[in-house]
Amino acid sequence: MAINTEKNSYTVIFAVVMVVVVGLLLSGISQVLKPNIDANKRAEKQKNILYAMGVNDNQGANDVVFISDDVLQEKFDTYITEQFYIQGGEKVDDPEAYLIDIKKEKKKAEDPSYDQKLPLFKGTKDGKDVYVMPVRGKGLWDAIWGFVAVDESMTIQGVFFDHKG
Repeated sequence: MAINTEKNSYTVIFAVVMVVVVGLLLSGISQVLKPNIDANKRAEKQKNILYAMGVNDNQGANDVVFISDDVLQEKFDTYITEQFYIQGGEKVDDPEAYLIDIKKEKKKAEDPSYDQKLPLFKGTKDGKDVYVMPVRGKGLWDAIWGFVAVDESMTIQGVFFDHKG
């Protein structure tokens, strides 16, 4: 028995089967790669924080070279001496404060009963204490985010900005 491929029902059934098959494949691949994706997100945030502090592998004035992955955790642990967040006026120590998503925190803060978490990182570079804070705002086409490093007198020591689009 031959299948009549000229019928509309065949086209609809074929499209539905393809959507389901491709959807399942993409979902499976996403689940398999989730640990790698999460590790890359963690590493990217650590690199951005260090870059704002001026800890990077730049060789020249116009270079933008981040710390390599093989020494990233060691450098992060060396330069970042304290991680915490401020919530409701209280300082809460958190060794993974860098994972706090300030975009999600802003959304949660729309509920008046929720006190937003504001992460802050204290580091030491060249014998000076440096505080690194995340920032986020609106750009021309999409969001802009980054980190600003300041010393104890609130003088900017470095910045790192990124954008989506």
